[in-house]
Amino acid sequence: QDIYLKQRTAVKNKIHGEKALGTPSKTVSRSLVRMLKQLEKELAQIESKLESLVRKTQKEQLEQLTSIPGMGKKTAMLLIVLTDGFASFENARQLCCFTGITPTIRQSGSSVRGRSRISKVGNRKLRNLLFMCSFTACKTNKACREIYERIVEKGKSKKLALIAVCNKLLKQAFAIAKSGTYYKENYLSKSA
Repeated sequence: QDIYLKQRTAVKNKIHGEKALGTPSKTVSRSLVRMLKQLEKELAQIESKLESLVRKTQKEQLEQLTSIPGMGKKTAMLLIVLTDGFASFENARQLCCFTGITPTIRQSGSSVRGRSRISKVGNRKLRNLLFMCSFTACKTNKACREIYERIVEKGKSKKLALIAVCNKLLKQAFAIAKSGTYYKENYLSKSA
């Protein structure tokens, strides 16, 4: 799927380049448009096949994950596929590390301190999808909205707050996948 996405982006860039030159060649333009349509058709087929496979094996878990406000179907499917139905992880922290959204402190000895950043060691595609989900989650997911507002009120950047929302979404997804329940806004853990 990644190969098709890269090819689609390349074709779109070529179409844009042809238009930017002024009078594009009709033959080249038609060829590029045909290629773009074919790539989009193949991408749709791959996504459809992936969804049918996930629904066949993990239908309940997919529905549970998409019950989280802000979590889309594509993100939920990718989470299920990459984590083997969350069986690969013992706790939510491991999942956050796998995704690459955990903060890392940059320090050299006792004198040089850099700004902390996310590790970015994990799966970039999943991290990007979660970041896109965080925008919706800030509006529709009460817990995510509270975290976002709290961090912004402290004077931190909005991007940092959105990354914290990504972290919260992952933790919610992990809890739902492990408990086998659907999202409940006012749910309190028995251990709390």
